[in-house]
Amino acid sequence: MAGGSLLTLLDDIASVLDDVALMTKAATKKTAGVLGDDIALNAQQVTGVVSNRELPVVWAVAKGSFVNKLILVPAALAISAFIPAAITPLLMVGGLYLCYEGVEKVVHSLFRPNDVAHLDVPPKLSTAAGAVAAPVAGAEASDVPTSPTPEQVKIQAAIRTDFILSAEIIAITLGTVAAVSFVSQAIVVSTVAIIMTVGVYGLVAGIVKLDDGGLYLSQRRGDGFIPRVSRRLGSAILTMAPWLMKSLSIVGTIAMFLVGGSILMHGIAGAEALVHDYVHIDAAGSPGLWNVALNLIGPSLASAILGIVAGAITLLVVAGVKRVIR
Repeated sequence: MAGGSLLTLLDDIASVLDDVALMTKAATKKTAGVLGDDIALNAQQVTGVVSNRELPVVWAVAKGSFVNKLILVPAALAISAFIPAAITPLLMVGGLYLCYEGVEKVVHSLFRPNDVAHLDVPPKLSTAAGAVAAPVAGAEASDVPTSPTPEQVKIQAAIRTDFILSAEIIAITLGTVAAVSFVSQAIVVSTVAIIMTVGVYGLVAGIVKLDDGGLYLSQRRGDGFIPRVSRRLGSAILTMAPWLMKSLSIVGTIAMFLVGGSILMHGIAGAEALVHDYVHIDAAGSPGLWNVALNLIGPSLASAILGIVAGAITLLVVAGVKRVIR
């Protein structure tokens, strides 16, 4: 009897694990759409630091991302269980913040380029996380500046952005497993959160160290086929890397509007249906190339436009409030 009960229990556990694996795979597929924006946005957030600080910065943001998940996963499960109606409004607040950050970044790059350069390229005295300028001889300890370094500012901004992207990924995952038990939900959401964090920041680390990899390959010695190919590949990577890093800034900003705008679009009642009605092409017809392109990019374009408008309005409101407070 005891042996039969144990086998039954093991069979039940195996069935549950199999179901969890299938649900995790389905949830991961659904969140893959956000993953591309997540990688571009996070890579853009951590570019611009000196070479020997790139991996420490990525690691600091990755640790912050894990902390975000430790906060978000239990909170999302609790909200889903007790007040599910609050998930969409909370996501919309996060989406609005992403749009605001995107517009603020564009405005700063257009009207305050020196400030942007200061934030993107930390001075040599601030290359280490937490480093501050050396105090002047005879100065009191209280006179030493304690403001965050540009590197710390960049890390904090990246962790804040990750919080919103993580919240969207967790919300999508919860929607995929809404019909299963609470335990299965917790396992699937936690698994997806870990996979996404490791995957995203592993790729981000690879992107920011791409130039170092190219330099290593370009300096390989030897006359054989493999060394020659390695040197050519390394030279190509070194040529491409600066352009890739510059493009990440643009792609990352666009991703802010796309992700933030899509969250707002999903939260506004009837907005997605309205956009669908405008760009949808009847499958029975014979659409032209322009109509096909509009049908493919229309929803994303609408989300980006909504994100830009919402971010601009939020920036104006925040600037007005700051002016009144001062």
